[in-house]
Amino acid sequence: MSEKKLILEDIKPLDLYGINDSKLELIKKRFPNVKIVARGDLLKLSGDEAELNQVEMVINILTAYFNRFGNLTENAITQILSGSSKTNDSNEKTNVNDVLVFGNSGLIVKARTENQRKIVEAIEKNDMVFAIGPAGTGKTYTAVALAVRALKNKEIKKIILTRPAVEAGENLGFLPGDLKEKLDPYMQPLYDALNDMIAPEKLSYYIENRVIQIAPLAFMRGRTLDNAFVILDEAQNATENQLKMFLTRMGASAKFLITGDITQVDLPKNQPSGLIHAIKLLQNIEGIKFIQLDGSDVIRHALVKKIIETYDSK
Repeated sequence: MSEKKLILEDIKPLDLYGINDSKLELIKKRFPNVKIVARGDLLKLSGDEAELNQVEMVINILTAYFNRFGNLTENAITQILSGSSKTNDSNEKTNVNDVLVFGNSGLIVKARTENQRKIVEAIEKNDMVFAIGPAGTGKTYTAVALAVRALKNKEIKKIILTRPAVEAGENLGFLPGDLKEKLDPYMQPLYDALNDMIAPEKLSYYIENRVIQIAPLAFMRGRTLDNAFVILDEAQNATENQLKMFLTRMGASAKFLITGDITQVDLPKNQPSGLIHAIKLLQNIEGIKFIQLDGSDVIRHALVKKIIETYDSK
């Protein structure tokens, strides 16, 4: 039998437990094999470890729901416990088991399309996954969510996020400021995703203590990346040699997720994309999975999907 302690941080006990613990009783009935004891903002759980994790996930979903809508009714709890809750403004239904990360301000991060779900399934079964598709298909966001989930679940010790700094030719010396200031413009999409998923204070702690490392691709040379979830973003802008260098950094206990869009290569015309080369070269290696996303996965503004379709039709 395992034990777990949960501290309520973003919801008041009365809002979660209900008057006379009426809401808490609904949770207890859903998990009859888990002993749940509430003491103010502290919940003590005991039971099978897998079920304890499920209870924790439910509590996080209920908290996220409350932060999004400002209320938490018994009917909403019943729907969430049945896996059919509506938890965002588009009335999209969220199953407890689909959630990847509980972000800031009640944000629930999950795979929202079939191909995004394929990425999630692929990284669970393989140590190296390539997610390839056009802009707006959620490649980077899903990758970062999977990395944050792995860190939270203590499956890895660090997250390493990298991109080719192609626009500056990986030579950032002419830009003003210190190294971080030179690199940040190229890494901003990664920071944006992290800012959605991790509280600011905790994110600063992780970065300062190198639990989360963000660096250009050239800085990976010579390293062995182990006990880590490693994301190479914008991989279409890596040369063949750079991508080979990166892929061979993989340690024995690492997950590699490579994202890219082969329609937006920014390399010089005489410089082939390492991602296109890797797609042809590595397709049949066991343990490596390729997931192709398309316009149906676009979750940005509706115009983005139309723009992609128009470009693809030419």
